[in-house]
Amino acid sequence: MKKFWDNSGGAGTLVPQASPTQPVPMSLQIGSVRIAPATVLAPMAGVTDTVFRRFIRNLGGCGLIMTEFTSADGVLRKKDQKAKRYLHFYEDEHPISAQLFGSNPEVMAEAAKMVEGLGFDLVDLNLGCPAKKVVKCNGGSGLLRDLPAIGRIFEAVRAAVTIPFTVKFRAGWNEEEIVCVELARMAESSGLAAVALHARTREQGYSGQARWEWIAAVKDAVKIPVIGNGDIRSPEDACAMVTQTGCDAVMIGRTAPSNPWIFRQIEQYCGAVGNPYDQPTESDRYQMIRTYFQMLIEEELPDAVGKMKQFASWFTHGVPGGAGLRKAIYDSKSAVEILTRVEEFFEARLCGAGQAIAQQAAGAIAQT
Repeated sequence: MKKFWDNSGGAGTLVPQASPTQPVPMSLQIGSVRIAPATVLAPMAGVTDTVFRRFIRNLGGCGLIMTEFTSADGVLRKKDQKAKRYLHFYEDEHPISAQLFGSNPEVMAEAAKMVEGLGFDLVDLNLGCPAKKVVKCNGGSGLLRDLPAIGRIFEAVRAAVTIPFTVKFRAGWNEEEIVCVELARMAESSGLAAVALHARTREQGYSGQARWEWIAAVKDAVKIPVIGNGDIRSPEDACAMVTQTGCDAVMIGRTAPSNPWIFRQIEQYCGAVGNPYDQPTESDRYQMIRTYFQMLIEEELPDAVGKMKQFASWFTHGVPGGAGLRKAIYDSKSAVEILTRVEEFFEARLCGAGQAIAQQAAGAIAQT
């Protein structure tokens, strides 16, 4: 299948391949929960905490947000405060889905009950994480080689909760063991409300290109909603995926931290396919970074400084002089110091740009 972009021209090269015509749907019904628009923030470890989720929600255009993937065992252990923190959310985050991973059906069922009791709108099973430490415990994509075990988890969790139950999975362990269609059919027959496919194998990790034809095959195989995930880098890509696969919604992961406006851009573009969409200015990027960093400080997260340094490389991507700002951030010792460095950097640049514009205007007036 052809995407809007292709990597054959070299890293960073965008080559138009198709003219997308089908917009991302305006809404999606997953069981009793309406998702509008039909766009989903993918669960990402170390990224989709409550601050980032609310940050994305406030920028607009995202229909469903999801927690970081959380250990079902950890949820049930009273001393596992980290797992509890992963499941902390605010009322303005609805609709929100909690993603769990684990391999024991009874433990998964109990954790799902807890998630429902906490007020989440949906619960999701992670069958996609390729991390070795997760796979080693037969969690995430490690279960893709044991479909009967997955079936037992499906049945146990579905019987334990009344909120919609969904699953996110990869196409298979490797290209010789593609199980996505069979797995989607199992999910449907077990009463799951929707499936999301990251169209890569566990062996691929995050390398290579996503095989959108696998999403199309899953869509052809089941009647429940299918959410497509993999290689959406622009609104054009989102529409291309819907056009070429027939999926009911799109899920965006790694693009979101580097371009948090992606959901709003998709919404603008899909107002009428081909519509222009906002391209953030340097001032927009400054406000975005400052807002996110201030939210981290206000939330009083224990790892706020680490989060700021982690996100600095994404948020400053494409900013002239960004390397210097990143160094200043990495050298800083506190969250307040990092925020100060950001403010100093952008105010100097924006002030300088304003002075340059004023000088150009003055020169033009002098010539008339």
